[in-house]
Amino acid sequence: MPTLSTDLDQALALLRAGELVGIPTETVYGLAADAANPAAVARIFALKGRPADHPVIVHIAGAEQLSDWAREVPDAAWKLAEAFWPGSLTLILPRQPWVTDAVTGGQDSVGLRAPAHPLTHELLCRFGGGLAAPSANQFGHVSPTTAAHVVQEFGDRLPLVLDGGPCRVGVESTIVGLLGPVPTLLRPGGVPAEAIEAVLGCRLQHHKKPETAKLRVSGLLDSHYAPRTPLLVGPIDAVINEAYRRFEAGQKVCLLHRSAAPIPLCGVDLRPMPDTAEAFAQQLYATLRDCDGGRYDVLLMEQAPDDPDWLAVNDRLGRAASGRV
Repeated sequence: MPTLSTDLDQALALLRAGELVGIPTETVYGLAADAANPAAVARIFALKGRPADHPVIVHIAGAEQLSDWAREVPDAAWKLAEAFWPGSLTLILPRQPWVTDAVTGGQDSVGLRAPAHPLTHELLCRFGGGLAAPSANQFGHVSPTTAAHVVQEFGDRLPLVLDGGPCRVGVESTIVGLLGPVPTLLRPGGVPAEAIEAVLGCRLQHHKKPETAKLRVSGLLDSHYAPRTPLLVGPIDAVINEAYRRFEAGQKVCLLHRSAAPIPLCGVDLRPMPDTAEAFAQQLYATLRDCDGGRYDVLLMEQAPDDPDWLAVNDRLGRAASGRV
């Protein structure tokens, strides 16, 4: 089994030797390798089962490293880095010529983020370069939000996981594209779009598949963040009816709900979820993982509100769910 530790010296030695290390961030745990070492980055793809043309985000210590990885950095990038780094915001920028295709998926752009978790921030400051670090899970599976989740995913195939406790945000970073004249929200996440717009003084263009089909960034596949047990999402009344129908058919069912009212079901496991977007996001992946693994035939979840605060949660549920009821 991998070592669970907070030993940065051991982590640095492994990373400099081209090995992989599980690292905590405020969003989810990452599977880190030296982003300047193509062979090390290739180990990430092999361990995750990640498609070779799917880019990974490069994690850096702060804005002072932006120009090391990106060229023609626009004013908007400096403003956003000053406002939100370290933090849950990834910027897509034109890459420096030396940045390896292994990181960018062969594109002329690179995703950069300065994570806020103190352990990983210190690791990056001491490392001096960038760490390619997609989520530390099998490709497409539910992202990990504790060190134990990383161990469950990879076992002894990973030598070290830095244990930074549960992730504070719980869903991945917001991704903003800065490749054209209008900043684009490519993925909602830990930083609200409204906060980004306030800093930039303009509205974000929202990602639309036909317009950005050629731009590949992390976490935009239709199916992603998914438990292995089928997950269905819908209004609470529809979910209750579906739970009853499936229980009557002999299935093992878990219903995840925000509603405070009593749910009139016997024989169905009930899992209450928080009723605020921030707390819901923090618990979402850990709850899905806890309910996964063959205990149930189906997971049924009450849909989240269609409000701006819930944008990131709804994005993740839309990609994690097998369908709607």
